[in-house]
Amino acid sequence: MRTGSKPRSKTKSSGRWLERQHSDPYVQQAKALGYRSRAAYKLQEIQEKDKIFAKGMTVVDLGAAPGGWSQMAVKYIGQTGSVYALDILPMEPINGVDIVIGDFQLREVIEELITKLKGNTVDLVISDIAPNISGIAAVDQARSLQLAEGVFSFVERVLVKDGVLLIKLFQGAGSEEYIASLKGRFNQVVIRKPKASRAESREVYVLAKGFIPAFNKGHTF
Repeated sequence: MRTGSKPRSKTKSSGRWLERQHSDPYVQQAKALGYRSRAAYKLQEIQEKDKIFAKGMTVVDLGAAPGGWSQMAVKYIGQTGSVYALDILPMEPINGVDIVIGDFQLREVIEELITKLKGNTVDLVISDIAPNISGIAAVDQARSLQLAEGVFSFVERVLVKDGVLLIKLFQGAGSEEYIASLKGRFNQVVIRKPKASRAESREVYVLAKGFIPAFNKGHTF
């Protein structure tokens, strides 16, 4: 998911991006199988290695649009599980996914999710969120880190004890400190770079298992 912005003008770089998209085998596979984005294969690789999903889980997908990760989550958790997809952008419906439109960093959006949960706990939070890219490295890194910190704040409000977080993070200024902060609240933190993640990209996926809630933590806002 990327936050909304004005369309870019056509440039040489956008032309190269389109050419790369057309030749990308993951893009072609995603289209053939009806997945909404190639990012589905990143999640598939992580699931095959780390088994973060299980039948009956309650999963929240932050920054879910266009819905590739939510599609995979539904498949993994089965009919006894629940998937909630949050994004500021509208999403086409997905069978088995409860969609919440809004900024997950806002109190009213979190309260809407809590109402939908009906007392159920959240076992896993996944987030492939990314900011709009300005082309200015320092600005883009700061925006990315701000979103990641927002995800962490969300997790602290809703994730069950021993729950799991999977989040995209761009390597750069502040990323090591962010990972260190996760290590203070999870029993295990590892970095994954799926094959479906382009080699030239600075993106990695941080997998944090065994959430440690704050003392006397509760859903207060």
